[in-house]
Amino acid sequence: MSNGISFRPAAASEVSTGILLMFLSVLVSPIIDIFSKLAIATIPAAEITAARFVVQALCMLPIVIWRGSWKTFAWRANIFHAIRGAIITISMVSFVTTLRYMPVADAIAIFFVEPIILTILSSIFLKETIGWRRYAACGVGFFGAMLIIQPSFQEVGYVALLPVVSAFCIAIFALMTRVLSHREDPWAMQLQMGIWGLLFCAILLAFGSATGSDVFDAVMPDGRGYLYLLGVGVTAAIAGIFGVYAYRAAPASTLAPLQYFEIVSATVFAWLVFGDFPDALKWLGIFIIIASGLYIIWRERRFASKPVSDTPQSALAP
Repeated sequence: MSNGISFRPAAASEVSTGILLMFLSVLVSPIIDIFSKLAIATIPAAEITAARFVVQALCMLPIVIWRGSWKTFAWRANIFHAIRGAIITISMVSFVTTLRYMPVADAIAIFFVEPIILTILSSIFLKETIGWRRYAACGVGFFGAMLIIQPSFQEVGYVALLPVVSAFCIAIFALMTRVLSHREDPWAMQLQMGIWGLLFCAILLAFGSATGSDVFDAVMPDGRGYLYLLGVGVTAAIAGIFGVYAYRAAPASTLAPLQYFEIVSATVFAWLVFGDFPDALKWLGIFIIIASGLYIIWRERRFASKPVSDTPQSALAP
């Protein structure tokens, strides 16, 4: 994916905008998981994923038509959109399946190896400069996430690995989004992702039909089930567009640690909906996550706002 691709340094205002959009994205994202967990009790994971893509595409379509973004579709890049669609399908099916067996906050906490993977992959493929402080912040945030989850792999077995699969897929998805968002309209990207994702889900559901699988065998939802599926799709569309614009404005490695805020909002929503109130150790983890995220924001703003005149003259010498 590198192909010599490089990005101009983001201005301080762009970085601030990217940080704000990512913060909004991670506030909305856990609501997708709340609706998914409500739906997974009676609806297979692949069907929930397909419903997400249907609603997401329907939300994007009128906006793409109104903006005329369909005229800018980069048809030669269809292979990349297909890959994005396949990756997000694998990620969501894996994660939604996890929600059948684990609490929302626990699953998200395991998933949060993703910012660390993303930070490392950004350094390798996007050639983004990453200092030890940002690596350290990722590590500290991950430690805070582990305090919240208090995982027990003995209880859930292989299912505990599914959020890791999801995390790796999302890291690759984020890198591709970072590249494509500089070439294409974000709304059109979301529409194309939804179309390709739906296609892959349809294939999975076709092969899973009448197998009795609680992952791939589609069922007819009841009225409440349809509401849950609608909630999954709408919140995914909102969070997705925030995310695309965030990656368009700021480096992926800068935004990666901020994703830890998602576990904070997930813990709050899970408490409100399912009554899972964090204990003292989990609150400590939440504090550590917030502290690490705020440090990254402070560090990035300080670096981005530093005037050129502060650079030592010796560093400018030939």
